Parts: sequence; structure tokens; C-alpha cells
Amino acid sequence: MTLSTLPPDQLPCYDGEVHISPAVLRIAPLVAMLAAACSRERAPVTTADGGRAVVQLLQEPFDVEPFTVTDLDGRTISSADLKGKVVLVNFWATWCPPCRSEIPDLIELQAKYRDKLVVLGISEDEAPIDEVKAFVADQKMNYPVAMVTPDVQRIFKGVSALPTTFVIDPDGKVQQRHTGLLNPATTELETQVLAGLRTDVTIERVEDEKKALLANAAQAKEIPGVDLSSMTPEQRTAALKALNAEDCTCGCGLTLAACRINDPECSVSLPIAQKIATQIASGER
Repeated sequence: MTLSTLPPDQLPCYDGEVHISPAVLRIAPLVAMLAAACSRERAPVTTADGGRAVVQLLQEPFDVEPFTVTDLDGRTISSADLKGKVVLVNFWATWCPPCRSEIPDLIELQAKYRDKLVVLGISEDEAPIDEVKAFVADQKMNYPVAMVTPDVQRIFKGVSALPTTFVIDPDGKVQQRHTGLLNPATTELETQVLAGLRTDVTIERVEDEKKALLANAAQAKEIPGVDLSSMTPEQRTAALKALNAEDCTCGCGLTLAACRINDPECSVSLPIAQKIATQIASGER
């Protein structure tokens, strides 16, 4: 069965609202973009020369400042409540295709290690909370989700793209930070090691790469050189979707948003991105 013959609800990134016609799906560039944006990385876990699995953790883990959030059901969750467990603080949004793609893996991980792990979703959506709640219920997400707040943004710095996940050990230290679609095998291994369930693993300490290369594995939410602050929430979401979907023409092979993140000095992506933002703000598109 090909993409063009699949029913709409089986198409990649189908969210129940947007139907892509078979005629459009036959267009090769769109199919390639769709597959790249929605595919899950299933690369095997890295192994050392001796065959032992290798997990990469930060060379300099750092403490998380105490924080409190209120989940979508009104329950208060504090960092103190999470001590003693591995915590995955996952920044995401309903409009972000890679975020949606990794939700089933996070659900599976939470169910498998519920006594050792807490996945905490932090929604960056600007849509009404009821819409986020409906999405969470529809996806049957089995872990707490809270809306982002200024305090949370201040504590978890460097979230320039979605999804971004902070891996916190039982003592409250950030041991890893991932920008983009999670590799399920790697995330599970990190959980096992930090929870003390695996000792037959080689730990490799690495630098914290705060600026990860953004391709289709992450959706930028801050665009250098493009002012989104004066837009309405709906316009801002539309602009982010457009800038994360349209390719830059400078030859970088990235989207406009990714190009602006990785090369803020690019003279090609800047005027194009600014024009799109202006058109959306004025209602021209």
C-alpha cells in the first residue's frame, strides 16, 4: 500500500483536522518533507568496543532550581515531589509534528517505568487550555501535562525549538538535554542507567550542545530577526508553522526557521522569513 492509497486517518502527522488528498501526496517533494518531519529515529544504541552499551551524559550536570507547576487537571506538582525518580521534562506543542510523533514513545516509557520515572509535559501552546486538554485526552497521554509559565521558562533555559527534553536524575540534576525528536532506545537506556536499573553500561561524559542543528527533527519557536511579539497567539502559531514548513533557498537544506537558528547572519532567509511574518500579521495569508 502506498501513501496515496492510505485512508486519511493513517497518513503521517494526520491530526484529525487536515486531510491531504492523494493527488497532493503523489508530489515527491511533499512526500519527502512529510516523511522527514514525522519519522521517528530508531537508530540502535551506541556500543563500546567491548560490546557494552554507551550512554552519553553531560560532562557538567547542573541542579534544577526548585519549581512548581499546575497540571491541566489543576493538580500541583513540585520538583520536591519528583525527587527520587528520573524525570523527563518534555517541552512540546500540539502544532509541532515531531512532538506529536514522540508522544506514543513517552506514553510507553511512562507505563513501563512508572515506579522509577515521571514524564512531565510542558505545553508551549498558546491555544486555550481546553484545546490542549482535549488533545491530551485524545492521545491518551498517561503523564502529567502543564502549560508553560515564565518561571518554568526561566528555570529551563535554552528551549529554542520543540521538542526539547531535559533528563533529570533522582537527585534533581540535569544529566542530558535533547533538542528534537527523541530516540526511544536512547531515552530508555538513559532512564535505566539513571534509575540504577542498568550497571552494564559505559557512561560517556560530553559537552552540553545548547545549540543543536535543527532540521526536520525539531520545530523552532523563536526566530532570530523575526518579531513575533506583536502578533496574536493565533497569528504567532500560524507564523511558526509556516516558517518551520517552508524551505530556505540559500542552499542550506533547512527550513527557514532552522536556517535562522543555525545561521542568524544568513541574508537569504531573513527577508523571506520577515515577509511571511508580515503577511500573516496583516492577514494577507
